[in-house]
Amino acid sequence: MEFLHALQTQQFLRFALLAGVLAGIAGGIVGAYVVARRISYMAGAVSHCVLGGIGAARYLQVTQNWSWLDPMYGAVASALLSAIIIGLVSLRAKQREDTVIGALWAIGMAIGVVFVSMTPGYSGDLNTWLFGNILMASREDLRLVAALDVITIVLAVGFYNRFMAVCFDAEFAAMRGLRVEMWFLLLLCLAALTIVALVKVVGIVLAIALLTLPVAIANTFTGVLWRVMLLGAGLCAVFTTVGLAFSYSTNLPAGAMIVLVAGAAYLLAAARGARA
Repeated sequence: MEFLHALQTQQFLRFALLAGVLAGIAGGIVGAYVVARRISYMAGAVSHCVLGGIGAARYLQVTQNWSWLDPMYGAVASALLSAIIIGLVSLRAKQREDTVIGALWAIGMAIGVVFVSMTPGYSGDLNTWLFGNILMASREDLRLVAALDVITIVLAVGFYNRFMAVCFDAEFAAMRGLRVEMWFLLLLCLAALTIVALVKVVGIVLAIALLTLPVAIANTFTGVLWRVMLLGAGLCAVFTTVGLAFSYSTNLPAGAMIVLVAGAAYLLAAARGARA
């Protein structure tokens, strides 16, 4: 009740809640594809490469006076670039896939740390990007997350059948003439855009949890992909709201509380499935 009352009087809480709900919409839709295709580890690598783009954008913003260059733009660019690299490596490289993905995971983080350390002035906001600070969401952040939502939803829903074919039976889809590689890369790019939206909510480290846990819970109730998407998006919104409420009442980090709520719900759903 205290949280609900605060929502009526505190604008930053309303912005935080709206940011979480908006990010959760794309998270539920794209997360269903990510879990079905079993590419969570690739999405995890993309989420950590995001720090490289954020660090580079912040460095240019401060040292070159590029005030227009929001770190979120760097996040989008680095997420898309890393998704394409990881996808091409997965499809064509002769190197062990897990080794290359692990290397990109570490290199992306390292580049971000280097750029942040080179940037003059206070660099304490690195923790904000790593672990999230949804309470700092601004109108500009809401617009960007909403724009990412629109792009993600249009593509994910508009090409539903093609993505479903790539996720469940890529070999048969290729035999039917579907350009599997192209659609797989596009799916990774959609996951990258969704991760950027989730980074603002729970941070780089925890973004993959919010992308996969609600969908994993939804999978215990239904096996139909579009229903998993709807239920996953709804659960994202619920976890964000409950996590924010716990964070407000306990004065603990919002991103961590959101993921803890999602994790607890997943354990309960898994226990229910085991008993069944």
